[in-house]
Amino acid sequence: MKKCIYSLFVLLALAGCKDYSENDYDSQAVEAMSIVEETKFKALEADKAVSTRGNEPTDYDPKIIKNANLAFETDDLNATANTIQTAVKKYKAQVQHDSESKSSYRMSRDMVIRIPSKHFENFIADIGTGVAYFDRKEISAQDVTEEYIDIEARIKAKKTLENRYLELLKKAGKVSEMLEIEKELSAIREEIEAQQGRLNYMKNRVAMSTVNIEFYKITEAQADATISYGSKMGNAIKSGFNSLSSFFIGLLYLWPFILIFVVTLFIVRRKLKRKKYKSL
Repeated sequence: MKKCIYSLFVLLALAGCKDYSENDYDSQAVEAMSIVEETKFKALEADKAVSTRGNEPTDYDPKIIKNANLAFETDDLNATANTIQTAVKKYKAQVQHDSESKSSYRMSRDMVIRIPSKHFENFIADIGTGVAYFDRKEISAQDVTEEYIDIEARIKAKKTLENRYLELLKKAGKVSEMLEIEKELSAIREEIEAQQGRLNYMKNRVAMSTVNIEFYKITEAQADATISYGSKMGNAIKSGFNSLSSFFIGLLYLWPFILIFVVTLFIVRRKLKRKKYKSL
């Protein structure tokens, strides 16, 4: 009898431990998911705070994107190109694009230079030396300091959130919890990469200014160059032959009308001859 009662107590104790373990595990799962939702809420609040923050004073250096578009006439394309190349080496710039073009009255060259922003003004002054006037001289300076700070703040907030989710992932006990957290982590990492890409682009544009240069030389005198008498005769014969060829080719296009005209003329002449014979 005592053994039966003892066995009953053991079974009840084991059942109680099992219920306690399951309840404890379920409570941990609920707690973990509630933390995930709480983290999401905090992330939204952080994004809202970044979006609505004011222009508070900061110790950031101004972030300025500088660009220039220049166009001018020159007497010597090679000399001007050498002047630009000298300035490029002097200020450690980069030639991003270089092309030449020629027409019957003009020779031109287009260059795109990337110059460290701290040398932007000096570079413009150097290549403008000796230029009588600019057909086009456009210089712009875009202040992107606020956007720069905003992107950095968003990246910082997203990385903090990423670390929080990584901590939750270590504590997750169920596959469903892990999948939910991994899903959130993937979305956060995509946002971080997108924001980081934009920030890197802005850093490059701020650090290196862009200068578009077009310089040209007028060559209208070549259009009035003297042509020899023999060349004129050769050109005249060639033009006459081409005109005659064009004439015969034009007749080929009109052959149906010519055929109709010949047939009509033949019938009319035949009728006239018959009338003539009858009258005799």
